[in-house]
Amino acid sequence: MPISLTKAAPLTRRLFLGATSVLALAAMAPGVMAQDTTIKIGYVTPQSGPLAAFAEADDFVVSQVNELLGGTIETAKGPVKFEVIVRDSQSNPNRAAEVARELIVDDEVQLIVVASTPETANPVSAQCEIEGIPCISTIAPWQPWFIERQANPADPSTWESFRYTYHFFWGLEDVIATYQGMWNQLETNKQVGGLFPNDADGNAWGNPDVGLPPALAAGGYTVNDPGRYQNLSDDFTAQINAFKGANADIVTGVVIPPDFTTFWTQANQQGFKPKVASIAKAILFPVAVEALGPIGHNLSTEVWWSASHPFNSSLSGASAGELAAGYTTATSRPWTQPIGFIHALFEVAVDSIKRAEDPFDADALADAIAATNLDTVVGHVQFGAEGLPPVVAANVSKTPLVGGQWRYKDDGKFELVIVENAAHPDIPLGGKMEAIE
Repeated sequence: MPISLTKAAPLTRRLFLGATSVLALAAMAPGVMAQDTTIKIGYVTPQSGPLAAFAEADDFVVSQVNELLGGTIETAKGPVKFEVIVRDSQSNPNRAAEVARELIVDDEVQLIVVASTPETANPVSAQCEIEGIPCISTIAPWQPWFIERQANPADPSTWESFRYTYHFFWGLEDVIATYQGMWNQLETNKQVGGLFPNDADGNAWGNPDVGLPPALAAGGYTVNDPGRYQNLSDDFTAQINAFKGANADIVTGVVIPPDFTTFWTQANQQGFKPKVASIAKAILFPVAVEALGPIGHNLSTEVWWSASHPFNSSLSGASAGELAAGYTTATSRPWTQPIGFIHALFEVAVDSIKRAEDPFDADALADAIAATNLDTVVGHVQFGAEGLPPVVAANVSKTPLVGGQWRYKDDGKFELVIVENAAHPDIPLGGKMEAIE
């Protein structure tokens, strides 16, 4: 069928390729893939800037995937070469969208994978949806990824599924249950200080209607929210004074790593020491708590992946423990949570490419992603499964979440100990919740 390009139909990269590929396909025998054709996978990641800790394992994972596949992927139309093109978002949403478009227009990728917070995943996913390029994302709660991209986020009746963008991770409902499971192990006054920045994560987590405050209130906790602050703030005195005034035994929030270092250092200097500090994003990584030294002892956080998770890679068969050990051997660094999810991004990508009727056709590849039903090193990934509203589930697959605490050891290093697993008892506990001393 001829493709008509008018002023009412802008010439996107996808329409251009659709028009020109007819000639290329005509030169190929039916069912035979050109031997010199290469599948290009773009990977957008915050390798520099305040979110750089999320990308610490990128080089290790990408190198490992390249080695495992040996430069080719077996597809429905035979083996094809593949290439991973990595682009740094610089921890900037505008830059993330810019490099996504460069990958689509200049590098002519067939697929984009993206990870690490809504500041990276959302603009890349939005650009892919506009251009009609399949995209798989992770490491961002599903609410800010899905809801914030809707035309009317406040009205669920208007929400619509996406055609080309798919996401696997957990949701705010999971982190709320996990945090309360940890807090309920201790005697507290149930007064919670909330640290919520003025960004996609902070606005979703701190939302007074659908965020942490109403959900925690249902569990008997009161959130004291002093309001949004700007990322990369250098003075948290106002927040510390507000938490002192509320006699908060607990502090929680979703904070970028440098901001929590500033907050926690100033809190200790100003004599504010709650019994519990459960912080998302900021203290997921060994490097983040190592920067705090002894005052990082018994800080708690969500744990999306660990060396003790009972899952295996669909690419290599390696267990989570073997993958973590491989990273430590290769880098002399302790394992870090994104290792599993970045690896799983490529598991889902490769599986989809293998199953696609034509991996070079955006619609066929998107259909293959939508039909994913795969056991990965982070757990089962399946879009359209039960557990979410159907309009959301079409694009989102939830993965397990447990809770952990950082233990400061005599050698100055930290160990992440899983202390809450009520929702996923198959992930083993390593200890019990302890109050900050």
